[in-house]
Amino acid sequence: MEADIARLRRMIESARRAVVFTGAGISTESGIPDFRSPGGIWTRQAPIDFGDFLASEDARRESWRRRFATDPVLRAARPNRGHVAVAQMIRAGIATAVITQNIDGLHQASGVPAAQVIELHGNTTYATCLDCAARAEIDVLRAAFEATGRAPRCERCGGLVKTATISFGQAMPAEAMARADAATRAADLFLAIGSSLVVYPAAGFPRLAARAGAALVILNREPTELDPLADLVLHREIGATLGAAVGVQ
Repeated sequence: MEADIARLRRMIESARRAVVFTGAGISTESGIPDFRSPGGIWTRQAPIDFGDFLASEDARRESWRRRFATDPVLRAARPNRGHVAVAQMIRAGIATAVITQNIDGLHQASGVPAAQVIELHGNTTYATCLDCAARAEIDVLRAAFEATGRAPRCERCGGLVKTATISFGQAMPAEAMARADAATRAADLFLAIGSSLVVYPAAGFPRLAARAGAALVILNREPTELDPLADLVLHREIGATLGAAVGVQ
Protein backbone atom coordinates (compact mmCIF):
# COMPACT_ATOMS: atom_id res chain seq x y z
CA MET A 1 0.00 0.00 0.00
CA GLU A 2 2.87 2.38 0.74
CA ALA A 3 4.21 1.62 -2.72
CA ASP A 4 0.90 2.82 -4.16
CA ILE A 5 1.18 6.13 -2.30
CA ALA A 6 4.73 6.53 -3.57
CA ARG A 7 3.50 5.90 -7.10
CA LEU A 8 0.69 8.43 -6.64
CA ARG A 9 3.23 10.96 -5.39
CA ARG A 10 5.41 10.44 -8.47
CA MET A 11 2.42 10.82 -10.79
CA ILE A 12 1.39 14.06 -9.10
CA GLU A 13 4.91 15.49 -9.07
CA SER A 14 5.39 14.78 -12.79
CA ALA A 15 2.05 16.30 -13.82
CA ARG A 16 1.80 19.76 -15.35
CA ARG A 17 -1.92 19.98 -16.11
CA ALA A 18 -3.60 17.80 -13.50
CA VAL A 19 -7.34 18.01 -12.95
CA VAL A 20 -8.94 16.96 -9.67
CA PHE A 21 -12.48 15.58 -9.81
CA THR A 22 -14.19 15.19 -6.44
CA GLY A 23 -17.34 13.55 -5.14
CA ALA A 24 -19.07 13.13 -1.81
CA GLY A 25 -16.35 10.90 -0.34
CA ILE A 26 -13.94 13.76 0.21
CA SER A 27 -16.55 15.75 2.15
CA THR A 28 -17.90 12.92 4.27
CA GLU A 29 -14.51 13.05 6.01
CA SER A 30 -15.51 16.60 7.04
CA GLY A 31 -18.84 15.40 8.42
CA ILE A 32 -20.99 16.26 5.40
CA PRO A 33 -23.59 13.48 4.94
CA ASP A 34 -23.64 11.54 1.69
CA PHE A 35 -26.79 11.57 -0.42
CA ARG A 36 -26.67 8.41 -2.52
CA SER A 37 -24.79 5.80 -0.50
CA PRO A 38 -26.60 3.16 1.60
CA GLY A 39 -27.88 4.99 4.65
CA GLY A 40 -27.48 8.33 2.87
CA ILE A 41 -29.98 11.17 2.94
CA TRP A 42 -31.90 10.03 -0.15
CA THR A 43 -32.48 6.56 1.31
CA ARG A 44 -34.49 8.28 4.06
CA GLN A 45 -36.26 10.98 2.06
CA ALA A 46 -36.75 11.25 -1.68
CA PRO A 47 -35.21 14.29 -3.39
CA ILE A 48 -37.58 17.02 -4.52
CA ASP A 49 -37.82 17.25 -8.30
CA PHE A 50 -37.23 20.64 -9.89
CA GLY A 51 -40.60 20.53 -11.62
CA ASP A 52 -42.32 20.01 -8.28
CA PHE A 53 -40.36 22.90 -6.79
CA LEU A 54 -41.61 25.17 -9.56
CA ALA A 55 -45.20 23.98 -9.39
CA SER A 56 -45.89 23.60 -5.69
CA GLU A 57 -45.61 25.98 -2.76
CA ASP A 58 -45.68 22.95 -0.46
CA ALA A 59 -42.69 21.46 -2.29
CA ARG A 60 -40.82 24.76 -2.05
CA ARG A 61 -41.49 25.02 1.68
CA GLU A 62 -40.33 21.45 2.22
CA SER A 63 -37.22 22.06 0.15
CA TRP A 64 -36.32 25.07 2.27
CA ARG A 65 -37.17 23.28 5.50
CA ARG A 66 -34.70 20.55 4.58
CA ARG A 67 -32.04 23.09 3.64
CA PHE A 68 -32.34 24.99 6.90
CA ALA A 69 -32.31 21.71 8.86
CA THR A 70 -28.88 20.92 7.43
CA ASP A 71 -27.46 24.33 8.36
CA PRO A 72 -25.75 23.28 11.63
CA VAL A 73 -23.88 20.46 9.87
CA LEU A 74 -22.83 22.66 6.95
CA ARG A 75 -21.65 25.45 9.21
CA ALA A 76 -19.65 23.06 11.39
CA ALA A 77 -17.87 21.41 8.46
CA ARG A 78 -14.27 22.39 7.80
CA PRO A 79 -11.91 21.42 4.98
CA ASN A 80 -10.08 18.21 5.80
CA ARG A 81 -6.65 16.95 4.87
CA GLY A 82 -7.87 15.90 1.44
CA HIS A 83 -9.25 19.35 0.64
CA VAL A 84 -6.02 20.94 1.85
CA ALA A 85 -3.95 18.59 -0.33
CA VAL A 86 -6.01 19.54 -3.39
CA ALA A 87 -5.52 23.23 -2.58
CA GLN A 88 -1.78 22.62 -2.31
CA MET A 89 -1.77 21.08 -5.80
CA ILE A 90 -3.51 24.17 -7.14
CA ARG A 91 -1.08 26.55 -5.38
CA ALA A 92 1.90 24.60 -6.68
CA GLY A 93 0.64 24.91 -10.25
CA ILE A 94 0.34 21.14 -10.61
CA ALA A 95 -3.46 21.16 -10.93
CA THR A 96 -5.28 23.59 -13.17
CA ALA A 97 -8.84 23.02 -11.94
CA VAL A 98 -11.06 21.23 -9.47
CA ILE A 99 -14.21 19.73 -10.96
CA THR A 100 -16.59 18.87 -8.15
CA GLN A 101 -19.93 17.17 -7.72
CA ASN A 102 -20.09 18.58 -4.20
CA ILE A 103 -22.21 21.57 -3.22
CA ASP A 104 -20.63 22.48 0.13
CA GLY A 105 -18.03 25.10 -0.84
CA LEU A 106 -15.26 23.31 1.07
CA HIS A 107 -12.78 23.53 -1.81
CA GLN A 108 -13.06 27.32 -1.78
CA ALA A 109 -12.81 27.31 2.01
CA SER A 110 -9.57 25.30 1.75
CA GLY A 111 -7.96 28.00 -0.37
CA VAL A 112 -8.74 26.99 -3.96
CA PRO A 113 -9.61 30.18 -5.87
CA ALA A 114 -13.29 30.21 -6.84
CA ALA A 115 -12.32 30.70 -10.48
CA GLN A 116 -10.60 27.29 -10.45
CA VAL A 117 -13.51 25.39 -8.86
CA ILE A 118 -16.00 24.05 -11.41
CA GLU A 119 -19.21 23.16 -9.55
CA LEU A 120 -21.20 20.73 -11.67
CA HIS A 121 -24.08 20.49 -9.19
CA GLY A 122 -24.00 24.05 -7.89
CA ASN A 123 -23.51 25.37 -4.38
CA THR A 124 -25.83 25.22 -1.39
CA THR A 125 -24.12 27.93 0.67
CA TYR A 126 -26.14 30.65 -1.07
CA ALA A 127 -29.29 31.01 -3.18
CA THR A 128 -30.32 32.65 -6.43
CA CYS A 129 -33.51 33.94 -7.99
CA LEU A 130 -34.68 31.65 -10.79
CA ASP A 131 -35.95 34.68 -12.73
CA CYS A 132 -33.38 37.46 -12.40
CA ALA A 133 -30.42 35.46 -10.98
CA ALA A 134 -30.00 37.83 -8.01
CA ARG A 135 -27.98 36.27 -5.21
CA ALA A 136 -29.53 35.81 -1.77
CA GLU A 137 -27.83 34.84 1.47
CA ILE A 138 -29.03 31.86 3.49
CA ASP A 139 -29.17 33.71 6.82
CA VAL A 140 -31.51 36.35 5.42
CA LEU A 141 -33.75 33.74 3.81
CA ARG A 142 -33.90 31.68 6.97
CA ALA A 143 -35.02 34.66 9.06
CA ALA A 144 -37.80 35.39 6.58
CA PHE A 145 -38.85 31.75 6.42
CA GLU A 146 -39.03 31.44 10.19
CA ALA A 147 -41.02 34.68 10.44
CA THR A 148 -43.59 33.90 7.71
CA GLY A 149 -43.51 30.14 7.11
CA ARG A 150 -43.49 30.87 3.38
CA ALA A 151 -40.91 29.89 0.78
CA PRO A 152 -38.63 32.85 -0.01
CA ARG A 153 -39.25 35.19 -2.91
CA CYS A 154 -36.76 37.49 -4.61
CA GLU A 155 -36.60 40.95 -3.06
CA ARG A 156 -35.70 42.41 -6.45
CA CYS A 157 -38.28 40.90 -8.80
CA GLY A 158 -40.55 38.65 -6.73
CA GLY A 159 -39.36 35.50 -8.48
CA LEU A 160 -38.82 32.08 -6.93
CA VAL A 161 -35.63 31.73 -4.92
CA LYS A 162 -33.75 28.42 -4.73
CA THR A 163 -30.42 27.29 -3.36
CA ALA A 164 -27.80 27.61 -6.09
CA THR A 165 -27.78 23.85 -6.63
CA ILE A 166 -28.85 21.61 -9.48
CA SER A 167 -31.92 19.55 -8.57
CA PHE A 168 -33.29 16.40 -10.16
CA GLY A 169 -35.05 17.46 -13.35
CA GLN A 170 -33.03 20.66 -13.66
CA ALA A 171 -30.68 21.22 -16.59
CA MET A 172 -26.97 20.90 -15.91
CA PRO A 173 -25.13 24.25 -15.95
CA ALA A 174 -23.91 24.72 -19.52
CA GLU A 175 -20.96 26.96 -18.67
CA ALA A 176 -19.65 24.68 -15.92
CA MET A 177 -19.99 21.63 -18.17
CA ALA A 178 -18.11 23.37 -20.98
CA ARG A 179 -15.31 24.44 -18.64
CA ALA A 180 -15.05 20.93 -17.19
CA ASP A 181 -14.91 19.45 -20.69
CA ALA A 182 -12.10 21.79 -21.74
CA ALA A 183 -10.08 21.21 -18.55
CA THR A 184 -10.49 17.44 -18.84
CA ARG A 185 -9.35 17.32 -22.47
CA ALA A 186 -6.24 19.34 -21.61
CA ALA A 187 -5.28 17.28 -18.54
CA ASP A 188 -2.21 15.08 -18.38
CA LEU A 189 -3.34 13.59 -15.03
CA PHE A 190 -6.95 13.17 -13.91
CA LEU A 191 -7.57 12.37 -10.25
CA ALA A 192 -11.08 11.07 -9.51
CA ILE A 193 -11.43 11.33 -5.74
CA GLY A 194 -14.28 10.23 -3.50
CA SER A 195 -16.81 9.59 -6.24
CA SER A 196 -18.78 6.43 -6.92
CA LEU A 197 -18.66 7.46 -10.61
CA VAL A 198 -22.24 6.40 -11.28
CA VAL A 199 -23.91 9.81 -11.68
CA TYR A 200 -23.89 11.04 -15.27
CA PRO A 201 -23.08 13.24 -17.06
CA ALA A 202 -20.51 14.14 -14.37
CA ALA A 203 -19.05 10.62 -14.27
CA GLY A 204 -18.29 10.88 -17.97
CA PHE A 205 -15.31 13.15 -17.34
CA PRO A 206 -12.94 10.40 -16.08
CA ARG A 207 -13.78 8.38 -19.21
CA LEU A 208 -13.12 11.44 -21.37
CA ALA A 209 -9.80 12.05 -19.65
CA ALA A 210 -8.65 8.48 -20.27
CA ARG A 211 -9.69 8.67 -23.93
CA ALA A 212 -7.84 11.96 -24.31
CA GLY A 213 -4.62 10.39 -23.06
CA ALA A 214 -4.45 11.53 -19.44
CA ALA A 215 -3.24 9.18 -16.73
CA LEU A 216 -6.30 8.27 -14.64
CA VAL A 217 -6.16 7.79 -10.87
CA ILE A 218 -9.20 6.68 -8.88
CA LEU A 219 -9.07 7.21 -5.12
CA ASN A 220 -12.24 5.99 -3.44
CA ARG A 221 -13.00 3.81 -0.45
CA GLU A 222 -15.19 1.48 -2.52
CA PRO A 223 -14.67 0.00 -6.00
CA THR A 224 -16.15 1.85 -8.97
CA GLU A 225 -17.20 0.62 -12.38
CA LEU A 226 -14.40 2.69 -13.93
CA ASP A 227 -11.60 1.04 -11.92
CA PRO A 228 -10.55 -1.12 -14.92
CA LEU A 229 -9.86 2.06 -16.93
CA ALA A 230 -7.55 3.59 -14.34
CA ASP A 231 -3.77 3.58 -14.30
CA LEU A 232 -3.83 3.54 -10.50
CA VAL A 233 -6.68 2.58 -8.16
CA LEU A 234 -6.55 3.16 -4.40
CA HIS A 235 -9.39 1.96 -2.18
CA ARG A 236 -8.32 3.96 0.83
CA GLU A 237 -9.21 6.83 3.13
CA ILE A 238 -8.99 9.98 1.07
CA GLY A 239 -7.50 12.58 3.40
CA ALA A 240 -4.71 10.38 4.71
CA THR A 241 -3.82 9.02 1.27
CA LEU A 242 -3.84 12.28 -0.65
CA GLY A 243 -2.21 14.14 2.23
CA ALA A 244 0.64 11.64 2.30
CA ALA A 245 1.10 11.84 -1.46
CA VAL A 246 1.18 15.64 -1.53
CA GLY A 247 3.02 16.14 1.75
CA VAL A 248 0.19 17.76 3.73
CA GLN A 249 -0.10 16.88 7.41
